[in-house]
Amino acid sequence: MRTLVKLEILRVLRNRKFMFFSVLYPVLLFLILTAGQKSSLVTYYMVAMCAFGAMTAVLMGNSERIARERDKGWVRQLRLTALPGRGYVLAKIASAATVSLPSIVLVLIAGAAVKGVRLDAWQWGGVLLTSWAGSFVFAALGVAIGYVANADVARPVAMIAYFGMALLGGLWMPYSSFPGWLRHIADVLPARPYAALGQAVELGHAPHLRDVAVLVVYLVLFAGTAAWMYRKDTAKA
Repeated sequence: MRTLVKLEILRVLRNRKFMFFSVLYPVLLFLILTAGQKSSLVTYYMVAMCAFGAMTAVLMGNSERIARERDKGWVRQLRLTALPGRGYVLAKIASAATVSLPSIVLVLIAGAAVKGVRLDAWQWGGVLLTSWAGSFVFAALGVAIGYVANADVARPVAMIAYFGMALLGGLWMPYSSFPGWLRHIADVLPARPYAALGQAVELGHAPHLRDVAVLVVYLVLFAGTAAWMYRKDTAKA
C-alpha cells in the first residue's frame, strides 16, 4: 500500500494542470472573494477556501482518475496483487489527502501575508489540521464516484457533487445568510460540518462533536461503498 501511495503522489505532482486548479485556484478565489471585505469575512473565507481547496484536490482528482484506471485495466492489474479492497481505498484516500496539503497551506499564507489575518499559533495549526483531516471524507467520496461511474460520467458527477456541496457548505457565501430551511439541509451534508471544524477553531473554540460525528459517518459510508465496489469488480473478474 505504501508503494501505491508513493506512486499516486508522484503521478499527481507531475500533472501541472491538476496542480494549478487544486493548489493555485483556491488561493486566487480567496483573494477575489475577499476584495474589499471586512476583516471578519476575510477570516471566514480564508477557512472556507482551505476547505474548498482540499475538496478540489481530493474529490475532482480521485473520481475521474479512478474511472479512467478502471477503463484502462490498471485496477484489474492491481487485483492480481495481494492488495485488498480496503488497502486500495486507503491508498487512494491517503495519496489524495497528502496532495491537498499545499492548497491549504497556501491559502493560510495568503490570509496572513496578503490579507493580514491574525490568529494564535494554536488556531493556525488547528485550521490546518481540521481542513486536512476533514478532506479524507471527500477523498473517499472521490474513490466511490470513480467506481460507480465510468470515465465519461465521473467528471460531471463529481462536479455536480463538488459545486453543490461547496455552495450548501457555505464556502462561497456566509452560512449565516442561509434561510432556516436551507441550513437544516446543509447541516446533514458533509461540506457544512467540514467547514465548521475550521471555523470553530478560528473563533477560538474546539470543533463541535456533532460535526465530527457527521463526518465520521460519511467517511465510513463513502469508504465502505468504494471498498464494496472494488470487491464487486473482483468477483466479476
